[in-house]
Amino acid sequence: MSANSRLTIGAHALAWIGLYQRQGHEVATSEQIATSANTNPVVIRRLLGELRRAGLVESRRGVGAGWSLARELESMTLLDVYEAVEPGPLFAMHRTIPDQGCVVGHGIQPAMQSIYEGIEKTLRHELARVTLENVLRDVLAVPR
Repeated sequence: MSANSRLTIGAHALAWIGLYQRQGHEVATSEQIATSANTNPVVIRRLLGELRRAGLVESRRGVGAGWSLARELESMTLLDVYEAVEPGPLFAMHRTIPDQGCVVGHGIQPAMQSIYEGIEKTLRHELARVTLENVLRDVLAVPR
C-alpha cells in the first residue's frame, strides 16, 4: 500500500494559484502548477476538475485559459479539499465478509468500524481547523 497524495497535491495547487493571483495574475495554467508540483499536467487538470465541482476553483477557456480561485484562501479549509478529492471513507472493510464461524472473523468488522469512525471524526475536525491561507502562510515561512 502507498500513501495517497491527492489532498497534498490539491492543497499545493490551491496555494500556488492563490499566491500567483496575489502577484497580479488572473489565471494559472495546469502546466505551471504541474511544474511546481513536479507532476504531469493531466494529473493537475483532473484534480482541478474535482476542485471546480466542489466550488473551490473556476476555469476559463479560450484565449487566456486557465484556473483561478472561486473563493478566497481564508474561506477554504483542508476539509473542503479533502471532501473534493477523496471520495468515500478513509478506511475500508474486507472486500468479502470474513468467516463468521471464526471469532475474529465475526467480530473484526464491528470492532474496526468503531475505531475508524473515531479516527475519521478526528481527521475531519483537524482538517476543518486549517484554512488554505494558513497553509500558504506556512509554505512562505519555510526557509529556502
